[in-house]
Amino acid sequence: MRVVVDTNVFVSSFFGGAPREVLDCWKRGEITLCVSRDLVDEYVEVLNRLRLKADLLHELLDLLASGYNLVFTASTPALQVVSRDPDDNMLFECAVALDAKMIVTGDKAVRDVGRYMNIEVLTPAEFLARVSK
Repeated sequence: MRVVVDTNVFVSSFFGGAPREVLDCWKRGEITLCVSRDLVDEYVEVLNRLRLKADLLHELLDLLASGYNLVFTASTPALQVVSRDPDDNMLFECAVALDAKMIVTGDKAVRDVGRYMNIEVLTPAEFLARVSK
C-alpha cells in the first residue's frame, strides 16, 4: 500500500508512540513510502533543525537514499487542496503523482480535507487501526 507520511509524523517518530509505529510499518515493508523532492527536503530540514543524534538521522537518511520500500517523484502536479496552509498541498501533490492511497498526518488543516481523489487522510492512530485489520 502506498502512503505519504507528513513531516510532523515522520519527525515525531523519533519520539515514539503511533508515529514511530507508522514508520515501523515502512521499515518492515508493510507499506511503501511515497515521497517527493519537496517532501524529502522538508524532512531533512526539520530533522536537522532538531539536532537529533547523528546516528539516528543517518540511519533514516540512508533508508531514504537506498529507496527501501519507497517510491520517489521529482515532479508533481500543482494542486490547491489546502487553503489554510498552501505548503501542505505538497502532500496531495505527492500522493496524486505516486498513486498513494493514504496521507498520514497530525496536521488539522490537512486532516480537515478528509478525502481527496480517493486519497484518505488519516491520523497515525487511524492509520494503524486500518492496517491492523
